[in-house]
Amino acid sequence: MTKPRVAVIGSGFGGLALAVRLQSAGMDVTLFEARDKPGGRAYVWKEEGFTFDAGPTVITDPACLEELFALSGRKLSDYVELISVDPFYRLCWKGGEFFDYVNDQAELDRQIAARNPADVAGYQRFLKYSEELFQEGYVKLGHVPFLDFGSMIAAAPALMKLQAWRSVYDKVSSFVQDEHLRQALSFHTLLVGGSPFATSSIYALIHALERRGGVWFPRGGTNQLIDALVRLFRELGGELRLSSPAREISTAAGRTTGVVSDSGFEAFDAVASNADVVHTYDKLLKGDARGRKAAAAVKRKRFSPSLFVVHFGLKTPQPQLRHHTICFGERYRELIREIYGKNSLAKDFSLYLHSPCATDPAMAPPGGSTHYVLSPVPHMGTADIDWAVEGPRYRDSILKYLEEHYIPNLSRDLVVSRIFTPADFQGELNAHLGSAFSLEPILTQSAFFRTHNRDDAIPNLYFVGAGTHPGAGIPGVVGSAKATAGLMIEDLKP
Repeated sequence: MTKPRVAVIGSGFGGLALAVRLQSAGMDVTLFEARDKPGGRAYVWKEEGFTFDAGPTVITDPACLEELFALSGRKLSDYVELISVDPFYRLCWKGGEFFDYVNDQAELDRQIAARNPADVAGYQRFLKYSEELFQEGYVKLGHVPFLDFGSMIAAAPALMKLQAWRSVYDKVSSFVQDEHLRQALSFHTLLVGGSPFATSSIYALIHALERRGGVWFPRGGTNQLIDALVRLFRELGGELRLSSPAREISTAAGRTTGVVSDSGFEAFDAVASNADVVHTYDKLLKGDARGRKAAAAVKRKRFSPSLFVVHFGLKTPQPQLRHHTICFGERYRELIREIYGKNSLAKDFSLYLHSPCATDPAMAPPGGSTHYVLSPVPHMGTADIDWAVEGPRYRDSILKYLEEHYIPNLSRDLVVSRIFTPADFQGELNAHLGSAFSLEPILTQSAFFRTHNRDDAIPNLYFVGAGTHPGAGIPGVVGSAKATAGLMIEDLKP
């Protein structure tokens, strides 16, 4: 019996997870990757002994990754070592005030009581609420493809009971009074592209996800997880083609027939895209009326902001830093409102500072330290910014701020630095408008209202990744792979 031949376009976490699932199910999978290394946003490079992870660095729900290896009787721990990160995050405000978000209830209660004793009980109520969301939104619905409106209606009563129409910040504020604690319990949406003031309270489930499964870092960097998945995929017989961008998804008689790359046309029984949704419809399906129509529809949706990222290596260690630091600026609501809707770059910023040497010193040369800092910024459809000009200026402003508040003598100890701007998200990753997380995760763009895991008009075209259900983040895109793989295995079975 001939195995179904499947093409997966894009080797980010979503594309790799899908390829592993399909290969484990007995299919013949070819994975096309445009760049010279796998990983998509989880790209890696080394410079002067420093290892720089380009993308996601917060690893939660390791069980969703372990499941990929268990499909073929293997163990993730045989491929990569995950190290527990403690605290999960250090949250910092002006004046040296900070809150360590740890997985120790007594220590959390102590810190909360020091801020506002009444919020200890409020936090307990929030945690219970987050647990309920986790069960309904992640366990029950996180891997289910919402292909028709009826599936959304079926899920609606439970989500409405949990007040999914309210924003994360609004719901958090109903439990705790302290403003900084409200920020500490609502900032997570920014890590998946959503404003705490607009994103559905469903996303408060991230708190329970972290409390249940912990926060982890792979020894050697996130890139080691990518390498582990690539190794597994190849051991299963899959083929990964690097520096092989898909140029077109061919169609005939309402179905995909294969993929055109620089090597020419190749026939496949089905095609799944982990590439940007707009890019897939607008460029890869440009020869099909469905592509043009769907691209126009998706472009009318709201897209997540972009990110400005500075990777830098220092010749000195930074023991005062934790692995993950959230550096809140003086403004919170107002700054976020500008990031999502103002045609300019704010002068101030809130930052995420990643310092992996706090967990794995080998990420830098002996005696040094590796870092990246990211600032959420408007995408290119919101703000018309010439990043070739503004990028270096913005980098200097951010590094100066870090030197003043977090890393003394940064400029003196700087060895290497590199920036990644919204223009790079657009140019290197084909991200529509330079968006870092695809569609904004508001309620009217979630589940059924997101790009479907299987195309509505082309029955053997599928989607995986941040632009489809359930959304961005490693658990989100790995969950999308599970939903999409279930459809493909059912559709392609003999």
